[in-house]
Amino acid sequence: MTKRREFIRQITIGSAGITVGGIGFSARSYSSIPGSNDRINIAVIGLGIMGTQYVKNICALKDNSNIQVVTLCDVDEKRLPENNNTVYNSTGIKPKNEWDMRRVLDDKNVDVAYFVTPNHWHALGHIWTCQAGKHIWIEKPVSHNISEGRKMIEATEMYNSIAQVGQFNRGVDSVRAAIKLLHEGGIGEVYMAKVLNYNRRRSFGISKDSTPPDSLHYDMWLGPAAYQPYNEKKVRYNFHWHWNTGNGDIANHGVHQLDLARWGLNKNEHPVSVYSTGGIYGWKPGECSQETPDTQNAVFKYSDGKMIECEVRGHYTNGEASQNIHLGVIFYGTEGYLELDNNSIWRAFKKDEKEPFDKREIRNSYHREPLIENFIYALRTGDKNKLYCNIREGHYSASLSHMANISYRLGRNLKFMGEYEKFAGDEEADLMLTREYRVPYEFPLNDK
Repeated sequence: MTKRREFIRQITIGSAGITVGGIGFSARSYSSIPGSNDRINIAVIGLGIMGTQYVKNICALKDNSNIQVVTLCDVDEKRLPENNNTVYNSTGIKPKNEWDMRRVLDDKNVDVAYFVTPNHWHALGHIWTCQAGKHIWIEKPVSHNISEGRKMIEATEMYNSIAQVGQFNRGVDSVRAAIKLLHEGGIGEVYMAKVLNYNRRRSFGISKDSTPPDSLHYDMWLGPAAYQPYNEKKVRYNFHWHWNTGNGDIANHGVHQLDLARWGLNKNEHPVSVYSTGGIYGWKPGECSQETPDTQNAVFKYSDGKMIECEVRGHYTNGEASQNIHLGVIFYGTEGYLELDNNSIWRAFKKDEKEPFDKREIRNSYHREPLIENFIYALRTGDKNKLYCNIREGHYSASLSHMANISYRLGRNLKFMGEYEKFAGDEEADLMLTREYRVPYEFPLNDK
């Protein structure tokens, strides 16, 4: 713990502030919690698929939650007009526009940043936001590697920020009812969760490196990631499938289901071992630039023997269980099992019985508003314990996908020491707990 605190002291900016890339901002204590009559001003940073959706969600909650999008930020300025129109048409307010998040974080009018960038930006952006004295919504997976997640926890605590992670299932009533049933012994002792991430992914092809479009501030898009020439097949949503910027489908849709699995097992800790295997089976080399596996299996084991099995299938496949589930989790207990679909539909069965003894069958796909409302409630009460998915929870779930990817890339079973967040006797695996960071977007991650 001492070494971890040394890192945080190294990044403390104090009253004088720091300058990164020419833009400076200073930490400020959050001296008062917004009351019920105080408007909370929000900046949305990153306006891709998810960021655009959050803009709509926040605008829809403007009146009953007293929140307002006041700033929009994206390194691709082409994305700003559509979202400007959404905010103006929904709220009558024209938001400020920025392409450099540092200017957003330097704006004292902004109370909260919704951080919806590619994975490789999450950690540094999160730390900058905490240092700027703001609260943060960080999109899943919280980090690009395990070491980053720990530093994000420490920065959140040091700067007394309230940080919610966008694991939207945590806020859905029907899902919470399913987890409550599991925790109360509805199917006996739950000993295994099987994660299903069957998401058809077609090849996006391959292209030559080229010049970035004029609207894209490409150096800022790369940020902390290693330099690579601009390639249209490696940006926007395709960042997920390249190791420099993403972590594959196990950390994309898969992390939602991994989070549910860990929650259902009531595991607020790291597993002690992981083994993952898989590959790319959908196309031949040279047909697509994807680097992450399109088919991946992972098995995580905890200290008490309980398990999570995770299966990623990116091609033609059947679903599983009585609901023909493609995205979801099946929980197995000593007295039965529970099927939980990604649409929040679930059925619980006793032993060998064919009919469920309890169920919720109202479709509720990707319902984000309850988690947003929970975040706002925690902000107004100043109580981090009210959060449905705090930064620590997000870290434990994201770490599962990172561990699986390290095992997959090394091709072997790995033992993990959760107390130290290191692998047991495996220096090669430990090197993959972090990465090198590009100047001027680096920050010290390795313990001294």
